[in-house]
Amino acid sequence: MDTADKDNAPAKELNVWIVEDHPSYRKSMVFLLNSMDGFNCEKDFEDVESALDELKEGKPDIILCDIDLPGMNGVAGVAAFKAVYDDIFVIMLTVHDEEEYIFNAICAGADGYLLKSTSEEELNRSIMEVVNGGAPINPRIAHKVLKMFSTFAPKQDDYDLTEREQEVLKLITNGKTKKHVAAELFLSFHTVDYHLRNIYKKLQVNSRTEAVAKALRERII
Repeated sequence: MDTADKDNAPAKELNVWIVEDHPSYRKSMVFLLNSMDGFNCEKDFEDVESALDELKEGKPDIILCDIDLPGMNGVAGVAAFKAVYDDIFVIMLTVHDEEEYIFNAICAGADGYLLKSTSEEELNRSIMEVVNGGAPINPRIAHKVLKMFSTFAPKQDDYDLTEREQEVLKLITNGKTKKHVAAELFLSFHTVDYHLRNIYKKLQVNSRTEAVAKALRERII
């Protein structure tokens, strides 16, 4: 094992369980985990139910869990494991990168979400990240999480701005002066000034700076 791997090794041996219904992949993961410094894959299971039964007799530090499993799926398994011991770390290890699976796993209490294509080095680092209070997520999954949660942001009020007022607001937000706004929209200077007064009133602000700040903060345009 190289220096980087030794640096990632835990101070004490961590007991890891794996729940995976594909026999050859499960066996390869057991071998891999046992070959890594500081990790001991003591038990492996083909379904959540078997792992839950074993929790009556012992407790691992970490459970690596697939999603597609016979009987109870891995997402439901996360909640079930946490119901028995809320301090068990559960990391999803799956082929699924669909937003629905990611969202449901996070809501169920998963401490991390990795794809099966994760390298040995990344797996090692991710397990240690969880133990140290982090929440490892595959970069591709992280991008999806950010995109997914951005859609949950509440719809911002448009403050009943007219189409023309929105055009004026967008231009001043882009740094245009009233003179430039007038020229670009083929309006008189006084008409632009009239629209700005209405914009200030609707946004409940008193200046161009406040209007721009509110437009950017609340994504009005």
